[in-house]
Amino acid sequence: MSNAAVFLDRDGTLNVDKGYVHLLQDWEWIPGAIDSLVALKKAGFLLIVVTNQAGIARGYYKSADMEALHDAINHELKQHGVSIDGFYHCPHHPKFGDLRECNCRKPEPGMILQAHIDFDIDLGKSWLIGDKYSDIQAGLDAGVKSILVMTGYGDTERNLLDGNGICEPDIASACKYITSHS
Repeated sequence: MSNAAVFLDRDGTLNVDKGYVHLLQDWEWIPGAIDSLVALKKAGFLLIVVTNQAGIARGYYKSADMEALHDAINHELKQHGVSIDGFYHCPHHPKFGDLRECNCRKPEPGMILQAHIDFDIDLGKSWLIGDKYSDIQAGLDAGVKSILVMTGYGDTERNLLDGNGICEPDIASACKYITSHS
C-alpha cells in the first residue's frame, strides 16, 4: 500500500460548527482550512472526510442534502486546485432512526477502515485531524496518528486525552505538524 491520507473530521475542524450544517449558506470555513488542504495535497496526501451526521438520523435533513453540500465544497475547493478525494459519513445515531448500532459512528473506526479499502491507504503513514475525542479514538483504533485541534469542541475535549495525544490550535497548525513529521 502506498497511499497516505489525512482523514479530516468536518464540523469544528474544516468548518465552523453551527450545528447540523447541511446547507451551503451555513458553511463557513475555519480560517486557514483551504490553504491547509492545498498544502496537504501538495505533500502527497489523499484527503478523506469522515463525519458523523446525526442530523440525518434525527430527520433534520436527508443524505442527498449533505451530498449536495459536499459537492459544493469540492466545487469551491477546485477553484483552489484541490478537492476532497472521498467523503464518508455516518448517518446513524444511537437514540434516533432505525439503526441504533453501527461500526461507522465515531469513535468506531468504520469510516476510516472503509476508506482504507477503497483507496488502498497505508494507515501507518496516515493521519487524522479532529476536534473531538471520538475523532481521535477512531483514528487511533484504526492505527492512524491523530491530532486534536482546539477549534470546535477541541478545547473542552482536550482533557479526555489525559496528556496522551497531539494537540494543535487549528487545522493550519496541524497541517504544519503533519508535513514536518511525515
